[in-house]
Amino acid sequence: MTKTIRLTMAQALTRFLARQMTEIDGEKLPIFGGVWAIFGHGNVAGIGEALYGEREALPTFRAHNEQAMTHAAIAYAKANFRRRFMATTTSIGPGALNMVTAAALAHVNRLPVLLLPGDVFANRIPDPVLQQAEDFSDGTATVNDCFRPVSRYFDRITRPEQIVPALNRAMQVLTDPAECGPVTLALCQDVQAEACDYPESFFAERLWTPRRQRPDRGELAAAAAALRAARKPLIVAGGGVLYSGASDALADFVEATGIPVCETQGGKSSLPDDHRLNMAAVGVTGTSAANRLAEEADVVLAVGTRLQDFTTGSWALFKGEGKTLVGLNVQPFDAGKHRALPLVADAKEGLAELFTALNGWKAPAGWTDNAVKGKAEWQAEAGKVTASTNVALPSDAQVIGAVQRAMGSGVIALHAAGGLPGEMHKLWQAGAPGSYHAEYGFSTMGYEIAGALGVKMARPDKEVVVMVGDGSYLMLNSEIATSVMLGLKLTVVLLDNRGFGCINRLQMATGGANFNNLLKDARHETLPDIDFPAHASSLGAIAQKVSSISELETALAAAKTNERTTVLVIDTDPLVSTEAGGHWWDVAVPEVSSRPQVVAARKEYDEKRKAQHVGD
Repeated sequence: MTKTIRLTMAQALTRFLARQMTEIDGEKLPIFGGVWAIFGHGNVAGIGEALYGEREALPTFRAHNEQAMTHAAIAYAKANFRRRFMATTTSIGPGALNMVTAAALAHVNRLPVLLLPGDVFANRIPDPVLQQAEDFSDGTATVNDCFRPVSRYFDRITRPEQIVPALNRAMQVLTDPAECGPVTLALCQDVQAEACDYPESFFAERLWTPRRQRPDRGELAAAAAALRAARKPLIVAGGGVLYSGASDALADFVEATGIPVCETQGGKSSLPDDHRLNMAAVGVTGTSAANRLAEEADVVLAVGTRLQDFTTGSWALFKGEGKTLVGLNVQPFDAGKHRALPLVADAKEGLAELFTALNGWKAPAGWTDNAVKGKAEWQAEAGKVTASTNVALPSDAQVIGAVQRAMGSGVIALHAAGGLPGEMHKLWQAGAPGSYHAEYGFSTMGYEIAGALGVKMARPDKEVVVMVGDGSYLMLNSEIATSVMLGLKLTVVLLDNRGFGCINRLQMATGGANFNNLLKDARHETLPDIDFPAHASSLGAIAQKVSSISELETALAAAKTNERTTVLVIDTDPLVSTEAGGHWWDVAVPEVSSRPQVVAARKEYDEKRKAQHVGD
């Protein structure tokens, strides 16, 4: 006879989560690093009480914003290369919907997070409950249906026994390299408190380890044949290299074949920046060394990348005549993009077997030597734009140079939306795998500080440096207080260009008037003079305004010894960006306008579009 234990649905959920394990470097660890929770009437009585009962095995963390805490959970998973992750729980209504943006971020970036929003009463007796949005034509609809398009798996728990198959399916998705992404289990608030006789076996400890799919023989043979025929091969390393733990395999492959490598935002740090064949960033935010090779390449081996438009220059970058694209990816959807030869496999296993199949083949020496020469030329250019300066308003690049000199490549550097991703991708010299952390898949403003908190939870032994603009800081800064509360020290470098400088530059580049981006160009009675150090200090941080690059370097050195989160503010120039490197990006310009600047920009846009590979 099956042994059972009587628990509420919420108690069964939390007990199950606490008993899921993984193994990293021979050490068995809980796969859930904890649960972020902001309680309300939709989850405080049910899952709140259950989390209290499991608080030692499954720690609960309190945040100040639901979107922010989910960003932190996602960043934790990314910093752990998807081997460990977290859950987040909210009440119904606004608390739940605050997580939808973060869910989309995780969905785009293929990152695991378990979302547990509260939901309406399954029995519907007290309807409409506080924060319930009623649909006049559908009695089953709730606001949590907004999670459906941004979840890899969605379920609504309307009976307590449903949590058993739902959690089993959730774990399969969260740990599957190909299907990985956000899982949403909407928890009806009355059902959270309902009891059921659950089988004891459901709560047995289970070990989850990553699946390593090996390539199909036919696909492997086709990929190897394409590379052996190549005269100008190039590797594009994406985030899948890091998630697979394939950095060493990539280095071995590159050194044996002489094929140069360039990196996406997600793949940066796959190889250390100082590796002689690492051309660094590729695409719209790429280096001249990488993009020159990308334009000439006849075979492109795309490893663990979803080939988004910033990587491909809106599919105008890879111009080699008769080029062949090989997609080495664990997800068939990504492996076959743009008529690529698919090589569906784990990155580490795929590179190892491709290495064997090439049987000693090497790229032409002239191509490899040309790459090395191009890298040296790029490094000279990068050194110029990141050099110290005494100008009143330094560029983002000069601030990046100061942070690099003061902190070194051993820190984890984090950034997200705005102008910094372009400059950081080109200019930051990443060291070990995972030392560069970018959220540039969904390009979510407000990710930076919350994301850094999650990274610090995953890597407490590392210095975590956050680069953030004033616009993004003002959108979401509340987790400075959480970092102080949890004793998780961050170093935040706040670049104040008094508005949305990146989009202002894009507005100008597409012929638009300076309008509604910089504060001075927005409708106002009085321009705000925000005292960022005072604000950060009010949240518990150590804060300082610096007036020059040299003063910033001194402050960064001092920040290393600080025991709590430190915020350093510097004014920057909103109009300057690094001209070296980069590539065209498809941003549609109006066909009709009374402004001659827009007409000229449209003419240039139409000309640039001719380089795009339609149907490729």
